[in-house]
Amino acid sequence: MIDPILVKRNVAELVTEEELDALLKEKKTPTTYCGYETSGPVHIGTMVAVMKQADLQKAGLNVKVLFADLHTLLNRKGTEDWIEEMTVYWRNCFEGLGLKNAEYVRGTDFEYNKEYVHDVLNLGLLTTLNRAMRSMQEVARDLENAHVSQMIYPLMQIADIKALDVDIAHGGMEQRKIHMLARELLPEIGYKNPVCLHTPLLVSLQGPGCKMSSSKPETMIKVDEKPEGIKEKINKAYCPIEKEGNPVLQIYEYILFPKLGTVEIKRPEKFGGDVSYQSYAELEAAYLGKKLHAMDLKNTAAEKLSEILEPVRGKVGK
Repeated sequence: MIDPILVKRNVAELVTEEELDALLKEKKTPTTYCGYETSGPVHIGTMVAVMKQADLQKAGLNVKVLFADLHTLLNRKGTEDWIEEMTVYWRNCFEGLGLKNAEYVRGTDFEYNKEYVHDVLNLGLLTTLNRAMRSMQEVARDLENAHVSQMIYPLMQIADIKALDVDIAHGGMEQRKIHMLARELLPEIGYKNPVCLHTPLLVSLQGPGCKMSSSKPETMIKVDEKPEGIKEKINKAYCPIEKEGNPVLQIYEYILFPKLGTVEIKRPEKFGGDVSYQSYAELEAAYLGKKLHAMDLKNTAAEKLSEILEPVRGKVGK
């Protein structure tokens, strides 16, 4: 039996929750997927989506991972040979993060098929250039100088949902506009509206203003980052005594507590001694209430994150 609480944990948005509830009652094993451009290093922002896929798998869903190699090329993120190498690296990272039994698919495995190309062309007939461009606002590289390839991208992403027989399309909040276009257009090419599940985006380690990005090393922590690198980056991270835009608190909320359940913070007796938190809400209240110092928060985050990522370092380092 599918666990709806686990399906909905740490989700920023469901479109729609009513449709999801009906799907989970009607279908024994719904299929969900998340697609990833295989460009640059995998970082802990990506890890949030991977952990959600692990949740969905544990909840009882059929989970597919799409390594969108052709999308990566169309979005001008690298050459075909480089993207091929990165796809192998990305799979190693995902397996190191614990997502071992998902169905891994590459875009080039099916996106040249005649039926798929026919769907993409039909979607092009149904979509204005302005609508396609708006859907890419959070995804495209250098949209002010957009290439035609980047307008094909959202049409292909919509066609992916049909080709992979998806019930639940999952992505970060940056995928929302493409998913809403998909819900509008898929019935026009003979496919159902998917439920859309969106996970939060981690803010930059430097604070509000941008999300973590693989193209900006100072904003993120790689999932195969060495412990000393993790410690250095978290020690420098923006961490005001407030929740909004605080990357360190986000690491606790979306990574550490979902992984560990309980977090113990060790500190000298003169600073209150060791303290254990059973939930993120409890830790957040302590920090915002100034009962927990920022350096204790950061030191424990670095230590626990390093421990969680050890299997990735072992997998990628082979």
